[in-house]
Amino acid sequence: MKYASEDQERPAVQPTADPVSSAPERPAQAGPAPAPHDEQQGTRNRVARSILDHGPSTAAELALRLELTQAAVRRHLDALAAEGVVEPREKRVYGTRGRGRPAKAFALTDCGRDAFDQAYDQLASDALRWIAQSAGGGEEGEAAVAAFARARLAAQAEGYRKAVEAADPEARTEALAKALTADGYAATARSAPNPQLGEQLCQHHCPVAHVAEQYPQLCEAETEVFSRLLGTHVQRLATIAHGDGVCTTFVPKAGAGKATHGSTAHSSTTKTTTASASTAGRNPA
Repeated sequence: MKYASEDQERPAVQPTADPVSSAPERPAQAGPAPAPHDEQQGTRNRVARSILDHGPSTAAELALRLELTQAAVRRHLDALAAEGVVEPREKRVYGTRGRGRPAKAFALTDCGRDAFDQAYDQLASDALRWIAQSAGGGEEGEAAVAAFARARLAAQAEGYRKAVEAADPEARTEALAKALTADGYAATARSAPNPQLGEQLCQHHCPVAHVAEQYPQLCEAETEVFSRLLGTHVQRLATIAHGDGVCTTFVPKAGAGKATHGSTAHSSTTKTTTASASTAGRNPA
């Protein structure tokens, strides 16, 4: 199937003043006119949205999802990169790497995410700063912000709880991902690199990413909520707020890693999840 939004490989032939008399001089295989600018921009928006929903993606993956040719996708990626909307990254490979140059995955930049963000970042930052200052600043201020973050997430989590509890135990991470997606987080659940150990909850979009850069308590409170909802210790591996392409949370399978965690599995949720800032390394996606 041919899509009108695909860029055409051949330029259009300009008609002459006398189409009839000049017809023999035209090339036999004249290509159709290029897609209008609005259509091209619409396709670029689809490419950017697909990266938002699925995380850093290669041209081949985007072409498959959007039913475009890889050549067309690459041209749109080049245009988006020139506009500062996406940036190329080396795609992470688990296990033995095959021959050839590793594929490039394209991720949204902060500018690209801003195009989808409708959160009032400055207002939120000002409000949290006021909370911290009103509590006296310092450790007291940080504690006040953390208390606000927990209260906010507790109310939000009630809707998630219903979805999680209605699902079978092995499908609860997927149920939580769907509930998060309904709230604009574009979340997915998938197997971890070692499926026997657990799975990963990936949030490809964070409406409060810019605010969370200044106030990591938002990420910590969210991780605590995930742990309570899923009934297990979870570990935040990466966050958009710390420059990663995806917020990634590791969810162990029931009984997995007991020998590794030992008593750590029974430690307080706060102690285990406050490490999220320091463990937010490179995006495992």
